Formats: sequence, C-alpha cells, structure tokens
Amino acid sequence: MSKQSKRREALVYHAKPTPGKIQVVPTKKYATQRDLSLAYSPGVAEPCLEIEKDKNNVYKYTAKGNLVAVISNGTAVLGLGNIGPEASKPVMEGKGLLFKIFADIDVFDIEVDTENIDEFIETVKHIAPTFGGINLEDIKAPEAFEIERRLKEELDIPVMHDDQHGTAIISAAALLNALELAEKNIEDIRIVISGAGAAAISCSRLYQACGAKREHMVMLDSKGVIRDDRENLTTEKAEFATHRKIDTLDEAMKDADVFIGLSKADIVSQEMLKVMAKNPIVFAMANPDPEIKYQLAIDTRDDIIMATGRSDHPNQVNNVLGFPFIFRGALDVRATKINEEMKMAAVYALAKLAKEPVPEQVNIAYGETRLTFGRDYIIPKPFDPRLIAEVPPAVAKAAMESGVAQEPIEDWDKYKDILLERLGSDNKIVRLLLNRAKLNPKRVVFAEADQLDVLKAAQIVYDEGIAIPILLGRRDKILSLMEEIEFEGDLEIIDPKSDEEEERKNKYAKVYWQQRKRKGVTLYSAEKLMRERNYYAAMMVNEGDADALISGYSRSYPSVVKPMLELIGLAPGSTRIATTNVMMTQRGPMFLSDTSININPTANDLTRIAQMTAGVVKMFGMEPVMAMISYSNFGSSKNQTAIKVREAVEYLHKRHPNLIVDGELQTDFALNSEMLQDIFPFSKLAGRKVNTLIFPNLESANITYKLLKELNKADSIGPIMMGMRKPAHILQLDASVDEIVNMAAIAVIDAQQKSKKRSE
Repeated sequence: MSKQSKRREALVYHAKPTPGKIQVVPTKKYATQRDLSLAYSPGVAEPCLEIEKDKNNVYKYTAKGNLVAVISNGTAVLGLGNIGPEASKPVMEGKGLLFKIFADIDVFDIEVDTENIDEFIETVKHIAPTFGGINLEDIKAPEAFEIERRLKEELDIPVMHDDQHGTAIISAAALLNALELAEKNIEDIRIVISGAGAAAISCSRLYQACGAKREHMVMLDSKGVIRDDRENLTTEKAEFATHRKIDTLDEAMKDADVFIGLSKADIVSQEMLKVMAKNPIVFAMANPDPEIKYQLAIDTRDDIIMATGRSDHPNQVNNVLGFPFIFRGALDVRATKINEEMKMAAVYALAKLAKEPVPEQVNIAYGETRLTFGRDYIIPKPFDPRLIAEVPPAVAKAAMESGVAQEPIEDWDKYKDILLERLGSDNKIVRLLLNRAKLNPKRVVFAEADQLDVLKAAQIVYDEGIAIPILLGRRDKILSLMEEIEFEGDLEIIDPKSDEEEERKNKYAKVYWQQRKRKGVTLYSAEKLMRERNYYAAMMVNEGDADALISGYSRSYPSVVKPMLELIGLAPGSTRIATTNVMMTQRGPMFLSDTSININPTANDLTRIAQMTAGVVKMFGMEPVMAMISYSNFGSSKNQTAIKVREAVEYLHKRHPNLIVDGELQTDFALNSEMLQDIFPFSKLAGRKVNTLIFPNLESANITYKLLKELNKADSIGPIMMGMRKPAHILQLDASVDEIVNMAAIAVIDAQQKSKKRSE
C-alpha cells in the first residue's frame, strides 16, 4: 500500500462511519416514560440525596467507580511532539479504547489547553469528582513529574502518568526474569540508560526499588553521558548523574550488564554489544525502530537476552500489559492512589506469570508449539487472557496491604471470576486469529478479485502479511480497481477466461476429466468448466498451485459449494461437510453449527457436526463446551426432531466421554448456567459456560446467527467450512471487507493445520 493510501485509510478509519473511536452507551433501560422518570426527573433526586448524605455513595449510584479520565495537553504526543490538545485527541481516544478492550474500563478523554503547570493541575482537580481515576498522558518532561506528584498529593483517587510508569513496570518485570536467566544479582549489575525523559527516569527509579544501585547506573541524554560535573541539569537528571569520567555511549557500554534504550533508532553498534559483559541484557525500546535491530543484535551475541517495543520480535515491552490492569485493580478496591507498593505488585505479578505454563490459546495465537520461560519469553504476551485475572488482584492486594484501599475485596475467587467475565465483551479472538495467520502466511486464491470489496480485503491481507493473495478474475477490471484504490504489490493476477492461461487451463481440464470421466464429464466440458473461476480456483488448490481459496462474495452459496465438493472433496475419514460461524457476543465468542450446509441432519450427522465443530473450537485455542439445542429439555418431547438430538448426545457420551457436550436443551437453559444448575444439576454443562451451540437443522442455525448479527450487531467469522480435504471457504453473499479479511485468516490457519497433519 502506498504512503498516500495508508494515510487515507487511517483518516477514513477515524472519520467513518462515526467520527472518533469511542462513544457513550446507556447501561439502563430507557424505553418507557417510567424509565426516563427514574433516569432523570423526578427519580434521579433520590440517589442525589443519598450522595449528599455520604459522598462515598457516588460509587454506588453512578459510573464513577469504573470511569477513568485520560488527560493530556498534547505537549509530548507519541513521536509527534508538541502538537497541541486538539491534535492529541485521537491518541487519547485510542488510549480509552485500550482501557475498554483489555480491562473493561470506561474512559472520558480530556484535552486541556494549557502548558502552565498550575493551570493544568487546577483543571484536573476541578473535574476529578467525576472520575474514579486519572491517567495522565503525553505531557512533556520535566513538567510531567511535578504535575503527577502534586496531583497524587492533592487528590484522593488513583493518578498515574503512564508514559513514566507503564514502561517502567513492564520492563522491570522483564529485567527481573532476564537477570534470573543470566544468573546475575540486581544489586551487582551495571546499567546503561539511553534517554532521560519521563519513561527513562521512572524506569531507573523502579529498577532501584527492585534492588539496583544508583551508583551502578549511567544515564545519557542527547548531549551524552549525564555527569555530576555538568551544569544546568534538571532535578531528575541530577538524580542520576554519574561521577564516572566518561562522555559517550561507547564508553558507557564497556562491561555493562544491561542496556535500556528509550531514545532513538540505530544508536547501538555491534562493537558496543561486543564489549558488554557476559549474558548481556538489551532492552532496545525505541519505537517504531529500536536502538539496534533485533536480528543484528542476536547475530552479534549468541548469549544476549533481547527485548524491544515491537510485536514482531520476542519479548515485547508493551504498556498494554500494565496500565489497564493496574487501574482495574485500583478501581476495584477504590484505592486513593497508585503507590509504589501497587506498582511493584504489578511488576512481580507479570514476572511470575511468565514462568507459569502458557495456555494453549496463547501458544496457538503466536504459532508456538510450547512457549516456556526462557531467553525468548521473559514477559507475558499482550494477548494472554490470564493477565486480567492475575495483575488486578495483585495490585488490589497491595492497595489493601498498604492502606490505600477503601473497599477491600474478601472473596478473591469470586473477584477473579468477575474479572474473567469482563473479557467477554471484546474481540481478542479476532486479533489472535490474524496474529496466528501472520506467523506463517499461505497462498490464498481470491476467486472474485474483480469485486471492489474483495480486492480491498486482499489489499489488507497483503499489507498486513496475513496471506499471499492470488487475484482471480477479469484482469483489466482488477488492474483498474487496483489503480483506483492505489494497491501496490507484485501479486499474481489470473484471468481464467484469458488465452494467456490456456496451458494451465488445459492441464487442469485433463486432471479433472481423468477424475470424473466415468461420471458423465467429457474433456470438452472439463475444458469449458475451467473457464469458470470457482472450478479454476479449486483446481489451483487441488494441484498445489495455491494453499487455500475463498469465494462466494457475489454468488449464491450452493453454486459455489458444488465445484468445491466435486473437485476437492471430503477430508479422509469425513462423511459430511458442515459449517460453523463464530459470533462475537457480549459473553465472548460463540460457535454456531451448522449454519449453511445440512438442511435436516440425522442423529449421525449431528454427532459428526459436533465433533468437527469441537475441532474448530480447539483450533481457536478454546475448550469446547457444547450444547445440543432443541425446543425441549432432556426428553420432555417425543417428537422426532428432539429424539434425534437426544440420540446424538447419547452417542457422543458413549463414544467421546471426554467431550463436554449435553442436550437436548433449550437455548435459554444452555446459556444461563445458574438456571441450568438449578433445574438440571445432573447435566455435564451444569456450572460451565457454554461456548458452542449445535442446532437440530439448518433453518434454526442460520436464522439464529443472522439475528445475532443484525439485531445485536455481533461480528461474525464464517461460515467456516468443516470436513473438506483442502482449505476452501465460502463467504456469505455481499460479505463486508472485514469479514473477507477474517475468512482469509481462517483459510490460512486451515492450510497451516492441514499442512501440519500431512507432515506428521
């Protein structure tokens, strides 16, 4: 994608369909006059009076307890510098988005139009009663230090400047684990810090809190080594001024154990690495490009322990590992501040989590056979679902033990359950899906690349490294559309109707004819079919000229399924194909089967659909918890539709006892675990959270998934084809660009899985 195209895409993303990235959503009913009279006048007077009696009641009757202000004056934004409050607003909204999706914390972003410290502090103090916490963001040093210090002293709610403390907390956790692997004591190590801004100062202070010695630290700014004989040092720089008579980074790096980079790209050379101590620890955290390139560093020293701020290398130091969960813990005990004890609790929780067995969901997401604590895994991955259940409780406990918690937690198991429930409202599974595809992208045929939305999706897939697109369709139209959307990339374009493809078409036709010549197919008819894009695409996958295909954007589902069945066929051991849709619901991902293929499956068909769906759920790194859906519960109906579901369940219980599945069940009982536990405590699903629904027929499954999609605006991935010999996935008619991108990722992962099975 050209620079201009990327710029346009970014602008459209922030502008359409609604400007900005966050909105206010009502949490109470508002449909009737009665609802409105309770929400506002006269009913609202009652909570107002209760709060007047006791200010603490504001947490009981308003959203204050889960509301954080992200506040900036825009003086130190990302890599953009002092761009002002209005220009900083997209960044602050983005921070609010991260708070919500990682820790379910609501945010108002506040941009303050002043660079005067006193004015800024007074503004924050005046609006503080609205919020449960204050996240200071992108404020330049040294003003940021005084602003945070004074606000922490003068407010009775948590205040944290994430630019300072976020990187410090995450890197400190990584440092503790790296030192353990390097077999070094933190009290003895020599540390070089490149950078003297807010983050560097905070990192250095937190490392001291972990045991590092200030006299063993050397800090550098743009003028070189910060020495105690330098004039006009800020208070913060003077705090870390060294007595050593050295001036340059080259000199500082000699015999250093640790390098902390919070400065700029490519300032560390191979020669500098070579003179560091044994088992050097290098955290090159400048973004987007580190102080030394990752590959260059590990090629230079085979004993190096390396971390960066980038997601495409091991050991990413990412602030999102910290701030959402630290505020979550602080809010949940109504802490009056975020103190050093709470920050240290987050450090130790993160360090400890990296040493524990990694869930299969995380291994799958990052394409690892088994992530284990070691040089390439010293800190948890950002998408690790355990973070919300481990870091907030540690922070909350530290708040309680240090005396700043106003609402102590008593039942920690219940608290962890509540935290895990908060994960259900976001789309982490989509990010995991795309990330996994990127680890080993495959060749995917886009059989309708001459459709604008399909080509847009192919562009995203190509730019993001999700797959290697092969564009099928009318060449002239594809080229025209590529010019229109400024698609850059040397991709294979194939027009099945073109004479240029005659040789390959003839080859495919002969293969197809040989396979089906005794089933009424002539060579002439085979040659004619190879001019059809879906037959051609299927043959590309069959013959190994592509790894997967997606089609169906502009054609009916049955017309696209037919060539797939004829040419590709069923996987070994499969007796039937089926589809499942993954719905992104408020309770988390839900798998619904069969949504597109089997009109009225038999009991045997349902058992096979359930087994195949379980495999897909596991492919997403989740344990399948499956309800076989009907209009009846456990034998309450003698109708044949209910009986076949019951028979399928009996077979699965007998032949696959380890599979968590039960039925027949009505949908409300399947999804309401408390109701199920109360009425049917004998069920294998009692006390469990169902994530998979197997429907008795196509009609009910298809209607349900489309209702969820349209009424609840639930995103959908699918239909995911199950039971095919090779990866072929069919879109719903007129699928959105995002849906096509997601299906391309599914096709890649399917190809990865099938390739792995063949190699085994």
